[in-house]
Amino acid sequence: MTTPGSVDSPGPGGLPAWHEPWQVEGFRDAVQEVLLDVVAEHAAWLADLGEDAERLLDAARTSLTGGKRFRAAFCYWGFHAAAPQAPEVRPLLRACASLEVLHASALVHDDFMDLSDTRRGRPATHKAFAALHERSGWRGDAGQYGASAAVLLGDLLLSWSDELLTSCGLPPERVLAARPWFDRCRSEVVTGQFLDVSAQARGRADVDVAMRVLRYKSAKYSVERPLHVGAALSGADESTIEALSRFGLPLGEAFQLRDDLLGVFGDPTVTGKPAGDDLVEGKRTVLVALALDALPAADARRLDAALGTTLRPAEVDDLAGLIETSGARAQVEQVIDQLTERALAGLDGLRGLGADPHALSVLRDLADAATKRSL
Repeated sequence: MTTPGSVDSPGPGGLPAWHEPWQVEGFRDAVQEVLLDVVAEHAAWLADLGEDAERLLDAARTSLTGGKRFRAAFCYWGFHAAAPQAPEVRPLLRACASLEVLHASALVHDDFMDLSDTRRGRPATHKAFAALHERSGWRGDAGQYGASAAVLLGDLLLSWSDELLTSCGLPPERVLAARPWFDRCRSEVVTGQFLDVSAQARGRADVDVAMRVLRYKSAKYSVERPLHVGAALSGADESTIEALSRFGLPLGEAFQLRDDLLGVFGDPTVTGKPAGDDLVEGKRTVLVALALDALPAADARRLDAALGTTLRPAEVDDLAGLIETSGARAQVEQVIDQLTERALAGLDGLRGLGADPHALSVLRDLADAATKRSL
């Protein structure tokens, strides 16, 4: 028996019930089902390694639970925008889910590098394992144990992402065609992360540098590359891949700019992260770079000096107020609108190439959801 959100729940033409009309919750449930299956597949033999392996598997399960599943969705609809016919659903969803496993890996590593306390309202991986060490009264440094666990879990998830795409069940020639895009995606996000770490270490980043970090750490791997992977899996030609870039890259940039706003002005009950988390972590985002450029010298020095330090709630509010009064928040909102318009114009190019109308409609909906997340 299947449920409406199941991978195998039938709908028109053999496609899932959530495919048309598009039901985002049904899709997310189906992706979650695949991800839990992935953990179960590995648990079948890793659990024999004992209770430590079981703890790592539990942490993997936690890391793969929740989220908006944008990357899987863009991969899925990138496939259907170009596909001449529908594939078996489960193999395609496994391929799409590989990007969510990659994302989970990046978040585990990112939280440790940023010394974040929480992720999606739960303790970050390194914090959870450090707390386990303390509760258990084990030898050595609890923080180092947590750091080691986070590095290893992130590496394990990165390995699983590769395995999942390779063994997804789609025709080997299609998987082979998608591999260069998937490999480039992984290289870009790792290198983009290093650009971000380096910008924070230098304690400065102008708007151009901040945009480069944004593009390679997030924009490409959040939207453009998932579209490319999906399209390549469908056998898309080069013109379709290029048209998807004209939609995906500006949309990915708008997506991350929205995330930057959430990192300063977001509601913790919505974001699952503390208020002003990007300020505490010292993120040199486009938003911060614009504010530093626009503020009077004394205020700019105050904002710059406070980045990456422990901040009380009142201090977070004060710095957010500086960014607001600088005009940077309004400017970023304007850029988000411009990038979104450019992305939506890119859909016209896909329409001219004969892309599936329903897929284009859903991509438009995804663009709206990605750029208008609530503060």
